[in-house]
Amino acid sequence: MKGYPLWSYAPYKPLLYPTGDIYICRIAPAEQTICLQWLDAGESEYSVFCRKRDDGDFALCGKTHGTEFHIENLEAENDYEFYVCAGQKKSRIRLARTGKVVGTVVNYLHPDDEAYAFSGRYLCSPSMVRHPDGYLLTSMDLFAGGAPQNLTLIFRSDDEGATWHYVSEVMPAFWGKLFIHKGELYLLACSTEYGDLLIGKSTDGGKTFPEHTVLLRGACKCNMPGIHKNPQNVLHYKGRIYETLEWGAWACGYHAPMVMSAAEDADLMDAASWHFAPPLKYDPSWPGVAVGPSTGNIEGTLAVSPDGRLLNIMRYDTSKTEPNYGLILAFEVNTEDPDAPLTYSHSIEFPANLSKFMIQFDKVSGLYYSIASRITEPDKIRARNLLSLMVSKDLLHWDVATDLL
Repeated sequence: MKGYPLWSYAPYKPLLYPTGDIYICRIAPAEQTICLQWLDAGESEYSVFCRKRDDGDFALCGKTHGTEFHIENLEAENDYEFYVCAGQKKSRIRLARTGKVVGTVVNYLHPDDEAYAFSGRYLCSPSMVRHPDGYLLTSMDLFAGGAPQNLTLIFRSDDEGATWHYVSEVMPAFWGKLFIHKGELYLLACSTEYGDLLIGKSTDGGKTFPEHTVLLRGACKCNMPGIHKNPQNVLHYKGRIYETLEWGAWACGYHAPMVMSAAEDADLMDAASWHFAPPLKYDPSWPGVAVGPSTGNIEGTLAVSPDGRLLNIMRYDTSKTEPNYGLILAFEVNTEDPDAPLTYSHSIEFPANLSKFMIQFDKVSGLYYSIASRITEPDKIRARNLLSLMVSKDLLHWDVATDLL
């Protein structure tokens, strides 16, 4: 067995893990159908079998010469098991639940499906980008508390998101962000939760990523402080490219905001091109913050204020403070010295502080927009079942434009 020189796989198969002879790479359930896609295993014809979960024998649903199949005429709100076979080759038995969906399903993972249990059990950290050639790419990682959390899946759409197809997967990669710089595709990710900060570049639309570059070393253990990040927007400002991250861990009781940046004309694959603002730990004496203990801030989103300041606006832990929701904190980035720490600026009233949000500036309207899980009741501060579009003229005062979902 030879060593493997790439960061990407198609697919990644852990040694001795039962991945199956045929790899089902995408699942998309709907109200009465389940669409599945698999990688070509070199066979001329494939058979698809299905049954209700733990209910009798598997029945043949149909055969195809392709690598995609729609299992149809299923009952809504039911769990189904299915697999693909060809000759002596067979896939893992996979799971899906039928039902009404919101929008278009890129990919789906049933919580009891252990196909990716070597990394996680839930699809998380979505990132999306439009490639210079026009198509869309999206990524997602495999998360579960206490799990390795180190696999990222990438999918592509050539019809503006109407349909999606598997591209590749990246290992190790967690909390990944796809972005385009000078016409080239990059992935910025951690090796695992609180692990090393990594960057890679693909020249073939995400099909392959050569070996990554380590930008910053982390802890790789959830009980020790390390790198925390999320797929936030990459921002260009005054000749530099910026992204947010934090240093800390839930188990250590803090997350300290940081910002990373590089010159726009620098080699982003060279670790020496990047500068990191050192972590700034939370200070309860800052003016305008909530009263009481807080672990600080995570998941910052970069935005340029109307007066030209680059701000890192961050989700704020107010679970044990007064008030216990409705605030986020803004930190100013020193754009003259990329090695200088952030400076606390001010607090902002914002009804979605205990969940990730992203702020984007719209040049046409001159307004700032954010989509976030809105909080409406003090006793339900961790609720994530109301998604709202919010708008601001000045990054300080926010109005709810509409509830989306």
